Amino acid sequence: MNHFNNPTIKQDQADMIYRNSDRFLTAFNRIEKVLKSFLIKKEMGFSRAVKVLSKSNAMIKQYQDDLLEFAELRNAIVHNKTDLMYTIAEPHDSVVERIEVIEMELLEPRKVDPLFIRKVIYFQQTESLSNVLEIVNQHGITKFPVYKGNVFQGLITHKGITKWFSKGIGKRLTTLLNAKLVEVLECEKSDNFRFISRETSVYEAKEIFKEQIGKGNRLEALLITSEGNANGSLVGIVTNWDIMEI
Repeated sequence: MNHFNNPTIKQDQADMIYRNSDRFLTAFNRIEKVLKSFLIKKEMGFSRAVKVLSKSNAMIKQYQDDLLEFAELRNAIVHNKTDLMYTIAEPHDSVVERIEVIEMELLEPRKVDPLFIRKVIYFQQTESLSNVLEIVNQHGITKFPVYKGNVFQGLITHKGITKWFSKGIGKRLTTLLNAKLVEVLECEKSDNFRFISRETSVYEAKEIFKEQIGKGNRLEALLITSEGNANGSLVGIVTNWDIMEI
């Protein structure tokens, strides 16, 4: 794939005060500085640093392929530079724009706050299933935290509700609808959620979903709390559908 503009560019383009190669190298150098800040061995090369950090850093892992490609482009630019004012290999605008976007993401990674901070509808375990279904009908929401007082009990989802009704075949509909949520929770997987703090990056959130799928466990939601655990106040929720749109 050709990442460079035509080398036979017009002289006025080549003489631009701030060329694409300048912008690319500036962004690359800033990214390299960010990578080194994560490393113990500061002398590690760029590509090696990307591969090492991608194993533990969700954000680096997200952009690993781009960063490795940028390293090759950087070498091509530097090695083809004929003098201080002229570079034969000028990156395409799209490449420069891409590296600058990634630079900004690395410098100021997006967090779940404020993206997914919202009022979360939750229920007490003594409430009936009919209350939940009313909200489903009104708002189209299908995931609800359930509490016993201030203590988190579990996450009610459309899957658990469907299982509840399927297990109740033969029973009166009113009986199924009037069931307490503590009963319906028995039809839910106990590990269909995780708690995260509002400081969690969107990349970390996405990685949590991916890691759990890799372990054969599909999470339904990440619950955002002030403490990052069940003891904190609930301030937001990230569903598996939300994360797919990022």
